[in-house]
Formats: sequence, structure tokens, C-alpha cells
Amino acid sequence: MGRFHRHDDGTAHSHHDHGGDHHHHDDDHDHGDHSGYSTGSQRVEVLESIFAENDVRADFNRKAFESNGIRALNLMSSPGSGKTTVLGATLDELRGELAVGVIEGDIATDLDAAKLAGRGAQISLLNTNNGFGGECHLDAPMVNRALQGLDLPGLDLVIIENVGNLVCPAEFDVGEHAKAMVYSVTEGEDKPLKYPVMFRSVDVVLLNKIDLVPYLDADVDTYIAHVREVNPTATILPVSARTGDGMGAWFDWLRQFRQPASAS
Repeated sequence: MGRFHRHDDGTAHSHHDHGGDHHHHDDDHDHGDHSGYSTGSQRVEVLESIFAENDVRADFNRKAFESNGIRALNLMSSPGSGKTTVLGATLDELRGELAVGVIEGDIATDLDAAKLAGRGAQISLLNTNNGFGGECHLDAPMVNRALQGLDLPGLDLVIIENVGNLVCPAEFDVGEHAKAMVYSVTEGEDKPLKYPVMFRSVDVVLLNKIDLVPYLDADVDTYIAHVREVNPTATILPVSARTGDGMGAWFDWLRQFRQPASAS
């Protein structure tokens, strides 16, 4: 069964929709029952039901976080942006200061979870592989299941490392209090313009791998300007997770993000 996505303009689509007409050979053949592909009010009601269920579960997750004094962050990016490296450096910095839980979302393998092990955080691995290639994002029911792998009363902060994808993860509320993304200078300066839903949805953007700028045809000001075109209010932090350059501002942002829970 295909997964449906809803965009900020109210439209929705399935991964299995096919654009345009297609042709068959002249010989007759049985098309089978196509009632499941009908459009109109019935399909809209089904889509709304799917998203309503996700939102209910997201609220449940958020209440579970808040009842335990936890702030939750949804961390997103494209594959290869350095998200796991950023997260590893973050765990090293906050170790002994904040009790951090990580929900590690990936289509398959435990490679990223293994990279984060031994850094003082609780890790709950969440593979989305369903035998048909795996989901391209985490949704609220998935995160709810992953919470069973964390000792919530003992945590201050939960970071949800979403599946690497610049489209789908931004469309699903998973119960987080804020969204952040890692955007690498190696991805090209046009990505905010090509994937505006993702960049528009986040509260903070880490512009990663700035140590590579001297070796690339890249201008940091242009990257920042393109983010600003689609999201004028997001905090933008140029960083290098590899060298540590700029990471102090990210750590400070996280500490400030954590404060409302401790004050409640």
C-alpha cells in the first residue's frame, strides 16, 4: 500500500500515483478491480483519516515527553550531509550535562546507531525497512514505538534523527517541540529553493562542512541568502562538525532549547 503525503498548500499525493496516460496493446485483458484508485471525496476522506491518526499519535508522543520534562527535537537532512557526525559531536559535548536519548531512524542497518554508541546517550534504533524498500521518513506511530526503547523519566532531551530525505520528513509531525536540519555546502546553494517545504518547516539550519568552502565553488553568503528566501526567521549556524568550527553556537542553541522544560 502506498504512503500518502500532504503538502503545505493542502494537496496530497501517494508514492504510487502515475502521471499522464498509458497505453496497452490491442488485445483484451482483465484490468481487475480499480475501485481502489477512485478519486474525489472518498479518497480525500481516507487521506484525512491517515493524517488525523498521525496527528493524534504525535500529540500522544508530545504529552509523553512533556510529562517527563523532556524537550524533543526532530533532526533532518539529506543523505550525506553530516547529520550523524553533528549528532555524535553533540552527544560528546552534552555528556554529563544533559541526559540525552536518541531515536535513530534509518531505512536499514544499525551503522549510524553504532557510531553513536558509547557517547553517554540512550539509543533506540528505528529501521523503516518494511520489505518493500522502507519508508522515506519517520511518522508519529513509528516514533511512538521507538519510545519504548528509552527510559523517558531519566532523560532531559530527545533527538530524533530522521531518515535522510529532503522531502517527506518535513511533512509529518512526530511529537517534537522543534525541527532542525543539517544542510551541507557540498549539496549546492540551490537546495532551499528546490526543496522549500523542508527549509520552511525548520527552526534552525546547520550549514555544515564549511571547512570545505576553500576547495569548492561555494559562497556561504549565497547559501544563507537562499535559506532566508524561504525561511526568514530560522536560526542559521555555519558549522563544521569535523573541525568543530562554529559548533559552540549549536550547543548553546540546544542548551537554550532545553530551558523551557527545566523551568516548567
